Amino acid sequence: MGKITQTLDRGSLPRSPAFQNHLFTVDVETGVLRASQGFIHLHLHKIPSRELIVDMDSVYQYLGYPAQANDDSGTSRDNLWLYGVGTFVVLWTLGWLYRDSLEIEDIKDKYVFVTGCDSGFGNLLCKRLDRRGFRVIAGCLTEKGADDLNRATGPYLKTVLLDVTSTASIQKAMEYTKQEVGDNGLWGIVNNAGRSLPMGPSEWMRLEDYTSTLKVNMTGVIEMTLTFLPLIKQAQGRIVNVASVLGRVAANGGGYCISKFAVESFSDCLRRDIHYFGIKVCIIEPGFFKTAVTSLDPIERELHRLWNQLTPEVKTSYGDKYLEKYIQIQRLIMNAVCDSDLSKVTNCMEHALVSSYPRTRYSAGWDAKLGWIPLSYMPSCVIDIGLKLVMPRPAKSV
Repeated sequence: MGKITQTLDRGSLPRSPAFQNHLFTVDVETGVLRASQGFIHLHLHKIPSRELIVDMDSVYQYLGYPAQANDDSGTSRDNLWLYGVGTFVVLWTLGWLYRDSLEIEDIKDKYVFVTGCDSGFGNLLCKRLDRRGFRVIAGCLTEKGADDLNRATGPYLKTVLLDVTSTASIQKAMEYTKQEVGDNGLWGIVNNAGRSLPMGPSEWMRLEDYTSTLKVNMTGVIEMTLTFLPLIKQAQGRIVNVASVLGRVAANGGGYCISKFAVESFSDCLRRDIHYFGIKVCIIEPGFFKTAVTSLDPIERELHRLWNQLTPEVKTSYGDKYLEKYIQIQRLIMNAVCDSDLSKVTNCMEHALVSSYPRTRYSAGWDAKLGWIPLSYMPSCVIDIGLKLVMPRPAKSV
């Protein structure tokens, strides 16, 4: 507090914060208020004991001042700061919600191409966009899928057969789309087609097991986007790429996680390269949903196929019971976390197409929002330990 010498009376006690939060000794005979450092001369009277330990609040109170005068002003300033921050957060949130709710106009004049429409997210999205008034071009892998979708929708929805692993098929779909859209250009493309299998321990895979998935989920997305980009550029439209929470957290071996990480990075690079032309690139990151991708029967069939192609040495290192335990865990996970409400994903896709200010990323499903996405920001050791606790241990592990 430093040395301060001052003669004071009841009406002139200093209000400086430097006198706060210290202990003082008041000597009745000398009238000296002593502190750990320095001293202050005060004319104090009628203090009931010879040696009395008081703090400055007690001195203020004895002389008739409010005990917490300075503290109150500091508290008021702190409260004012908190009120200001709180007001800013509330206003920013309201502004963001309002901006997020704004939608484009003239939907009935806009064309959208969707891949992977035989079932699942793509099929449901086409029906929703058709009801909204969009002119939808749906890419289906099979004639049955195209026929079923045509019967369930209106006359403005068109279907084309599309294999995203075939350059000729993609080029043919683009030529058809170019004739349909004319001078309007293509407002949106939704790269939804994908496959997940085979999925399992990395050592069980062969190169063709990886490439079969990468051709659909990675190369297919890139080739579709680049082929249709001139039509999207013409309309200053949207590119909506379907990734996954497993494009943020690699939890399975095989090509699926690799391909979804690739979709994330491709979309980020593309967004930064072409935003100058008024094109928006959005990424959809669904959690686990009940679709053909997460169907248990195909998963188990693929795991048995992978197991049967292993050498005797590899099988021995894992043990005879490893496959059974692995399948049991897959069943438990899929039954526990898979959501049947596909609209949580298609709502995100639809928003990316109709919003005036679409978001860069959409996380669909509570498991994505509360589990996978937060996990993606944690240290790698957290995910490593979690998977180690959940997955079975090989027989000859060290």
